[in-house]
Amino acid sequence: MIDQTSAASDEQVCFEQCVRVLQQHAFVVIESALPPALSAALSAQVREMNQTDFAAAGIGRRAGHKLDEWVRRDQISWIEGVTEAEREWLAWCSRLQMYLNQRLFMGLFSFESHFAHYAPGAFYKKHVDAFKQNNSGLGADRLVSLVAYLNPGWQDADGGELLIYEDSSADPVAIVQPHYGTVVLFLSEEVPHEVAPALCDRYSIAGWFRVNGSSTHRADPPR
Repeated sequence: MIDQTSAASDEQVCFEQCVRVLQQHAFVVIESALPPALSAALSAQVREMNQTDFAAAGIGRRAGHKLDEWVRRDQISWIEGVTEAEREWLAWCSRLQMYLNQRLFMGLFSFESHFAHYAPGAFYKKHVDAFKQNNSGLGADRLVSLVAYLNPGWQDADGGELLIYEDSSADPVAIVQPHYGTVVLFLSEEVPHEVAPALCDRYSIAGWFRVNGSSTHRADPPR
C-alpha cells in the first residue's frame, strides 16, 4: 500500500527543489524525481507501444514544421491522457505547473508532452525549444521545458546524454545521463541543448509548460 502522506511529502520536496534552483539558474536536474510507480508505469507503456504508434519527429511548429534527419532522428508519440499512466503523468505535471505558478509567478497556462524514442544512433543536434518574441509581438509560447527519463539499468557508456550549453559556450556546461526517473527542467528560450547519439534504445518524455498564446485572431491551440 502506498503511503500517500510520504508520497505527497516527497513530491513537495522535489517541486521546491525545482523552484529554488530555477530562481538562480536556467536549468535544474533532479535524480529520482518521478514517483517510482509512475516511472514504472510509463516505462512499461512506452516499451509495449507499437512502432506505428510513433512518428518521425520534425523541427519547427505549425506551418514551419518539417522533417530534417540532419538535425534530429528521434521518433515521438504525443501523450493525450488515454491510459492510466498518461493520466497520472499529466496530473503530476499539472501539480508541478501549479507549484511553479504559485512560487515563481510564471503564468504557465497549459502543458503538452510526448514520448520520445531514440533508436541506436539517433540524436538531436544543438537547439533551443523556443525563440524570444520579435518586435511584432509574435514568438514562441513555450516557457519551461521538461524532460523525464524512462531507462531502467541505463549505463553511462550507453550514450544518449543531454548536453546543456550557455549561449556563449562551445562546450556543454552540464552533461545529464538519461537515468531512470531523472527529471530536467529548463527555460525554453534560454538553454541551448542537444541529445548525443544513443547506443541503445533510449526512452524519455519531453514536455513544455506554455503561456497563453491566444490573440484576437485565433485561440491558443495545444500545439
